[in-house]
Amino acid sequence: MDRATGLGKDQQVDKKNMTTSLVADKPLTEAQWLVRFIFLESIAGVPGMVAGMLRHLGSLRRMKRDNGWIESLLEESFNERMHLLTFMKMSEPGWFMKLMILGAQGVFFNGMFLSYLIAPKITHRFVGYLEEEAVHTYTRCLYEIDLGLLPKWSDPNFTIPDIAVQYWRIPEGKRTMKDLIMYIRADEAVHRGVNHTLGNLNQKEDPNPFVSEYKDGEKPNAALRSQGFEREEVI
Repeated sequence: MDRATGLGKDQQVDKKNMTTSLVADKPLTEAQWLVRFIFLESIAGVPGMVAGMLRHLGSLRRMKRDNGWIESLLEESFNERMHLLTFMKMSEPGWFMKLMILGAQGVFFNGMFLSYLIAPKITHRFVGYLEEEAVHTYTRCLYEIDLGLLPKWSDPNFTIPDIAVQYWRIPEGKRTMKDLIMYIRADEAVHRGVNHTLGNLNQKEDPNPFVSEYKDGEKPNAALRSQGFEREEVI
């Protein structure tokens, strides 16, 4: 992905030392970040759609309810698409990027399709780790904004797209680029927790704990548990 989005060696983080995962010798530009975000989000919307589609078909075949899984998986896919549409309002990718996305989506869709058919628990775990990487990506962007390395986005007068304001219902005074990235990072943290939790459950019998009704009225908060919930905690 670093090569696809045009990062030089001095812009890449030290993968051998995770404590420096936010630090690089040279920051990315706003244009490079948008290319990276668009490529990332064009792929991120695939897993939820694939899993939701396969569970939908399975529910039809078995003539049984899905216990709420389909709803969360399709919502995840829709949410990732909204991330993409938001960034598309800031940058229009060229033909080469569109061609790369077409190829990557085709490979990733078929890979996820086969993977979810064979080992859905492992697939959810894999997606959880992908979402963790997305959280790290947006955290690095926030870090560079805070340091003033992205002057256009650090400007409090920078206007984020209206589609973002409407979708997240962002209040007045909280519509900076930093606020937008924080909203998106929070979404990725939720997807991370949801997928790790679903990977811990019985794939055919257990209900989705994030749409279930609880006697005490408190649902598990996926964003606060990066490793997800164990089955015994939510079932």
